Amino acid sequence: MARMLAAPPADSQLDAVRGDGGVPIVGHTLEYMRDPLKLFGRRWEKYGDVSWLTMAGQRWITVLGPDACQEVLQNKDKAFVNSDGWSLLIGPFFHGGLMLLDDDEHLRHRRIMQQAFTRQRIAKSVDALNPVVAEGLEHWEPGADFHVYPALKALTLDVATNIFMGGAEGSTEAEIDTINASFVACVQAATSIVRYRVPGTRWKRGLDGRKVLEQFFRRYLPARRDNETDDLFSVLCHIESDTGQRFTDDEVIDHMIFLLMAAHDTSTITLSTMMQYLGQHPEWRERCRAEALALQTDSPTFQQLDELVDIDLVMKECLRLVSPTPVVARRAVKDTVVQGKYIPAGTYASVAPHFTHHMAQYWPNPEKFDPERFSAERREDKVHRYAWEPFGGGVHKCIGMYFAGAEIKTIMFHLLRRFEWSVDPNYTAPLNFTSLPFPEDGQPVNLRRR
Repeated sequence: MARMLAAPPADSQLDAVRGDGGVPIVGHTLEYMRDPLKLFGRRWEKYGDVSWLTMAGQRWITVLGPDACQEVLQNKDKAFVNSDGWSLLIGPFFHGGLMLLDDDEHLRHRRIMQQAFTRQRIAKSVDALNPVVAEGLEHWEPGADFHVYPALKALTLDVATNIFMGGAEGSTEAEIDTINASFVACVQAATSIVRYRVPGTRWKRGLDGRKVLEQFFRRYLPARRDNETDDLFSVLCHIESDTGQRFTDDEVIDHMIFLLMAAHDTSTITLSTMMQYLGQHPEWRERCRAEALALQTDSPTFQQLDELVDIDLVMKECLRLVSPTPVVARRAVKDTVVQGKYIPAGTYASVAPHFTHHMAQYWPNPEKFDPERFSAERREDKVHRYAWEPFGGGVHKCIGMYFAGAEIKTIMFHLLRRFEWSVDPNYTAPLNFTSLPFPEDGQPVNLRRR
């Protein structure tokens, strides 16, 4: 039964946000975890672009469609903060990460961190990336039922520990597996229904995982402080803003935990999706392969990655079809308005670019794999400024988006040169949205070496 979130001020002429709480205690959490697009679609049809529901034990407004998303993410009246929204979900596990900071603190950290993501530094990272990827792919054991998602996740974590950390000297394979499991535990804790340190719960596994990650990075911190190298860990230890500000030890560790999670989880999702669709659309796989071979190198530079136009189109289409971050969290710190609807202070907001990416009014035949949408001739992503926003928007837009694009294209370049693969045309990935989306079946492909 539809109810108001809060009555608008009597003289405001604003509309009330309407919605429903869903199942007692659980709310709509399980519906979201099963299929967020279906949940959002039902709410769009019933309530429009802004409605309220209960998730993770709190009332949230669900913000749908590019107009409403733009209004919240641009945040012109500074009513919404990033930290409070994300902190409710992942604060205990990723506190101090750039995504969980606001206002002057966010500006200070971002100014320092921008020095780590200059074009020159990304170019150096790509040079270091090539041999790590090549070596990692040599250990793959192709077969008719190769589970590509866990293989890619191991590869991207290896890339992250090498490029971001300069390696994890002295760590065993078992320890790296524990680090990977700790990242997974922290991310999956975000949708916990039981949010106390109760044994056996996702919440406790997340808290334990955070301790493991802190201990891991603190062990390597002194060496990175003492020796300035090109890896991100060392860079964060030494970079300064234009006013001479630097990160403390705790800030470096907070940023490393968040950045490694964001870098390897989101890249894995996109690469896995690309392998699925290229396996189901051999004409596109061969277009991309021809493009990779045309570079006539086994180690493309950052500049050469710009020539991989078809791979870029496929990457963008896969970011649309499966958004690595389906929703973005905010919280109103003062009374405000979204699309003419009254939002009282204290309201949590779930902004859903993933829903926009599947709206037929902006994307013709939205469930079809069609990379040409992003071609210079069509540019469907330009029909609205917020029609395609896999990296968020406003002042919190992902600082690592250009590195992420370079990493994904580099790995795909090596995959295309080394392997042939195919996927059943009728296959649909059983995506799990407990945290960031991932295929529960490991995403099987028929893989063989070329």
